[in-house]
Amino acid sequence: MATLQFTEDPAGVDAGACRIIRAGRVAYRRAWQWQVEIADRVRDGSGPETLLLLEHPHTYTRGRLAPDSDLLMDAATLAARGIEVVETDRGGLITYHGPGQLVAYPIIRLKGRGGPHWYVRTLERVIIDSLADFGLTATPAPGLTGVWTADGRRKIAAIGVKISGGVAHHGFAVNVDPDLRMFKGIVPCGIADRGVTSLAAELGYAPAVDDVAKVVGSRFCREFGLEPRWDANAI
Repeated sequence: MATLQFTEDPAGVDAGACRIIRAGRVAYRRAWQWQVEIADRVRDGSGPETLLLLEHPHTYTRGRLAPDSDLLMDAATLAARGIEVVETDRGGLITYHGPGQLVAYPIIRLKGRGGPHWYVRTLERVIIDSLADFGLTATPAPGLTGVWTADGRRKIAAIGVKISGGVAHHGFAVNVDPDLRMFKGIVPCGIADRGVTSLAAELGYAPAVDDVAKVVGSRFCREFGLEPRWDANAI
């Protein structure tokens, strides 16, 4: 597994700045290792708070409480379709990651900001405001985590985080234009009675994932009171 190679930190350890890395398409396990390495640096004060923005190849990820029954494909079908299944240490149940989906991994300190519930609600606001910039009205759903269409029937973004030593990692995934058929292989986030959608399905056209990444990066920094420092050469 590749080690994250840092270039010179443009933000240093400036508490008011966030390094944003647009990393392209990255295997899930590799991106997870990057998060762990960055979190260690944030925790010991040797590196800046960071937002990773990327896509994954076809992957189902299972949170700590995901039951086996929520994965609807057998091993042979998974292999034939080129889908990896990864057991993770984040909260939440099972979800899908793949091309056309923007995945955001904020690695930030929560001390002095708020607790886990506050953090998840704040991430929901970041997503909702970002989608609004593309003309889509979205909302949280009472009693559920994530972001949904205005009628509450179709999920467009999933959230699953881990907080360790006061530093958060893992994060959220926004469906820009993924293959929505992939969600048929699981019970997404354990919810069987609501659908899954994307920006492309709701708007009738597919925004570029890069364009959505720029908006999400800007909205994230604005919500958390951070100065964005885009760094395309950090990895």
